[in-house]
Amino acid sequence: ARIEHRVQEQEKLLLAAKVEALKSQINPHFLFNTLTSVSSLIRSNPDSARMVITKLSGLLRRLLRQHEHFVTLREELDAIDEYLDIEVIRFGPKLTVKKEIAPDTMDIIVPSMLLQPLVENSIKHGFARKIGPGCLTIRSRREGGRAVIEVVDDGMGMTLERLEQPMSSGIGLANVRERLRVVYGSAYQLTMTSEPGKGTLARIEVPELTDAKALSA
Repeated sequence: ARIEHRVQEQEKLLLAAKVEALKSQINPHFLFNTLTSVSSLIRSNPDSARMVITKLSGLLRRLLRQHEHFVTLREELDAIDEYLDIEVIRFGPKLTVKKEIAPDTMDIIVPSMLLQPLVENSIKHGFARKIGPGCLTIRSRREGGRAVIEVVDDGMGMTLERLEQPMSSGIGLANVRERLRVVYGSAYQLTMTSEPGKGTLARIEVPELTDAKALSA
């Protein structure tokens, strides 16, 4: 029994180490992309560049304080708000953000920094080359004991061939998939659908949990 307990404890430590390693990949990736945005604004709009740097400082302080591997959806959305504040400054009125969050999903536990790569992917591939306004929508709901979270954009969209690439390569989406696999095993779904000229939908479906201990049990 002691050996079995020790093995279980080692497995928990290994899980925590894997999740931490995967999470730590996201921050430099995000920082690089944001600094690229600042670089493009410095000449064209110095005031906006200064505002982005101020927002980035606040977001980095949050990331440095955040040691938890798991957070509530409410906390995850708060972090996304800070990231989207930066992107709204960059895009101006061209970018609209909407939320359709079911109140009974706000306390569901999710891996931290789960949504940021999906939101970043929508902005990078959906709106960077789009002419005219664009809308990004974040949705959540509960379905039969599971939590469903969606990131939807009406951006450029992708063909099936291009859609396969960001799911398997690139640190952002590949990281999300691997973290979900490590945490939930086979009890998760991450799917993307897209149509050229109409937009992309990323959908995450995970067990509905409100206690972080259940994820590391």
